Amino acid sequence: MPHTDGLPPIHPGEFLLEALNDIGISQAQFARTIGVSPMRISHVIRGARPVTAELAHLFGAAFGQTPQYWMNLQVDYDLKTTAPNLQPACDAIGYLSLTMR
Repeated sequence: MPHTDGLPPIHPGEFLLEALNDIGISQAQFARTIGVSPMRISHVIRGARPVTAELAHLFGAAFGQTPQYWMNLQVDYDLKTTAPNLQPACDAIGYLSLTMR
């Protein structure tokens, strides 16, 4: 199902960058605080890497949020970015039911 809200997908890295700017710390400081490499944080912020379950836990702990918050951002982004390419295949699939045997 294509996204219909009219807004482009936003990678969770954009939310992370905004949060870091709001609290006034650098990517490197944040990376040290949560115990990951600065390059890993940079990749997420640039949208080159996803927020993994591990990072979701660490981000949640650092910002006082649930890991689910960060995972939801990633899943929303993934669904919106894959929908256009998968829509034809999805449209071609019929509904399955328990009576189909």
